[in-house]
Amino acid sequence: MKENDKLRIDKYLWAIRIFKTRSVAADACNNGKVKCKGVNVKPSKTVHPGEQYEIKTEFKKWLIEASGLLHTRVQFAEAIKYYIDLSPEQEKEKIQPSSFIFNTGKRKSKQGRPTKKEKRNLDEFLE
Repeated sequence: MKENDKLRIDKYLWAIRIFKTRSVAADACNNGKVKCKGVNVKPSKTVHPGEQYEIKTEFKKWLIEASGLLHTRVQFAEAIKYYIDLSPEQEKEKIQPSSFIFNTGKRKSKQGRPTKKEKRNLDEFLE
């Protein structure tokens, strides 16, 4: 086995775009959110094609099978070729928040604090 054939699980999960950063992937491994054959894995575990992993993220539970090793982070369309998503259908259908909201932290319109106009209307109503 060449040195290039070894790949850590935290780097693999980052490269296939399950986690946004490698440190978040490592934290998930350390906190028991990543399992292989029902056993928690450490971030340094070597990934082998054909192995299945259970991954819990904030929005979804994944069940993936590694179909290839990906050492660098690439576009999403390319990254999905390196794993097979075996997640149950109900997990695949879960609605994830908009990527705009997730990445920028901005609220959706009509949610959260009232606008100035709504605040004036509330003040008039309460007087």
